[in-house]
Amino acid sequence: MTDTIDLREQVRTRYAAAASAVRGSAGQASCCPTPAETDDRIGSALYTQLDRDDLPVAAVAASLGCGNPTAVADLRPGDRVLDLGSGGGIDVLLSAKRVGPSGYAYGVDMTEEMLDLARANAAQAGATNVEFVRGTIEDVPLPDASVDVVISNCVINLSVDKPKVIAEIFRLLTPGGRIGISDVVAEDHLSPAERAERGSYVGCIAGALSRTEYLDGLTAAGFVDASVRFTQQVADGMHNAIIQATKSSAAEATSAVHTDEVAAASIETVGIETVGTVSACCDTHTGSSCCAPQAKASCCGNTSATLPASCGCQ
Repeated sequence: MTDTIDLREQVRTRYAAAASAVRGSAGQASCCPTPAETDDRIGSALYTQLDRDDLPVAAVAASLGCGNPTAVADLRPGDRVLDLGSGGGIDVLLSAKRVGPSGYAYGVDMTEEMLDLARANAAQAGATNVEFVRGTIEDVPLPDASVDVVISNCVINLSVDKPKVIAEIFRLLTPGGRIGISDVVAEDHLSPAERAERGSYVGCIAGALSRTEYLDGLTAAGFVDASVRFTQQVADGMHNAIIQATKSSAAEATSAVHTDEVAAASIETVGIETVGTVSACCDTHTGSSCCAPQAKASCCGNTSATLPASCGCQ
C-alpha cells in the first residue's frame, strides 16, 4: 500500500510541476519539464498544426501525451466524452469542438494545478460545453453510463491499479460506448523488470502494460472488438499505441443475461454430481457478480469451454 501511495504521489508531483511551469512561463511551449517531452514521440508535436492553432498556447504547452486520442475515437456530434487524466485540457477542448454544442466533454484529473490550468484554458478558448472535475482515473466522480466515449492520452500506464481503471471505463460508458486511448504499451516478451530497465514509472515506461495484458484486461471487463496497434517505438520493445474497444450494446447485454438465465435454469434440473462440478468452478451468484458474462471463465479460474454453463464459461 505504501508503494502505491508513493507512486501516485510521484505522478501527482511531477504533473503539478509541469502545470506550474507552463503557467509560470506564460504558456511558452518550451517550458516542458524534460527534453523527452519536446521530441516527435510525445507531447504537442503529435497534434496537427491546425489543431494547435485553434487552442490556447498554454493548453498545447501542457500536452504531455503520447498520441492524439481525439483523432481515433470517432467522435460524433452530440457525443458525451470523458478524458481520463485531462491535464491542461488539450484533448477535452479538441473533443468539445468535435462533438459540437449538442455534445459535452469532461476531463478528470487528480492534480489541482492541472485542473486550474485546464479551466483557465477552457475560459480562454470560450468553450462552454466542457467541465473539469477532480478525481482519480480509478474512481471517477461521474454516474454509471454517463458518457458515450472515453479517451485518455498516456495516462493509464501511470495508474497503480489498471484493472480498476478498465472496470471504471466500462462502468462509465453507455451500452455501445467506445474507447480511443493513446498509451505506451510493451511488447509481450518484455517482463515487468525489463520494462523498468527502459524507463521510470513516472516517465510512462515502467508501468506500461504489454499488448496481451491490455487485450486480456479489456476482454475480462466485458469489452468487445478490442485492439492494440503500435504506432511508434519509444524505447526498445516499447511503443506508443492506439487502444480501441467497444462496450456491448444493450441488445447484446440483454442477450447475454438471457443466456445465463437459461443456462442456470438447466443446471438446476440436473443431479447432484453436476451441481458439484459447478461448485468447483464458482457458484452462479459469484459468476454473475464478479465479471461480465463473456469473461466469467477467467474469473472462475478456468478457460476451458467445457465448464458448466452456469458459470458463463461456454
